Amino acid sequence: METNTKPKHIGRNISRIRELRGMKQEALAIAMGVSQQTVSSMENSETIEEEKLKEIAKALGVTPQAITNFSEDAVFNFFNNFYDNSSSQGNSFNQGMFATFNPLDKVVELYERLVQAEKEKTEYLERLFKDKI
Repeated sequence: METNTKPKHIGRNISRIRELRGMKQEALAIAMGVSQQTVSSMENSETIEEEKLKEIAKALGVTPQAITNFSEDAVFNFFNNFYDNSSSQGNSFNQGMFATFNPLDKVVELYERLVQAEKEKTEYLERLFKDKI
């Protein structure tokens, strides 16, 4: 039994990567020096010339192979594994580095500095007001 594998739709891959990067067609068009309609046309194409693919990849900040091998499943697996591997021992993101301070102490410190700045401002304005009288 033979199964026909459907060729990857490179244009759809470009579109999904662009969307995942938070980029609009117009932004990609500007980065490539083409019109938005050209980007739309590329995203509707099943295949793209190698040189054009390199330009697109550069504008998207990925490799041409990332575009051709893009898979929704791989993206979700990456993020799921990234989340699942989070632990108190660190992961590929935080490399075991932890805050050595209490964040609440930092908030209190900031609040105290803001209060002190307001006191100084009030004293300054009171002095100015007294000099006017």
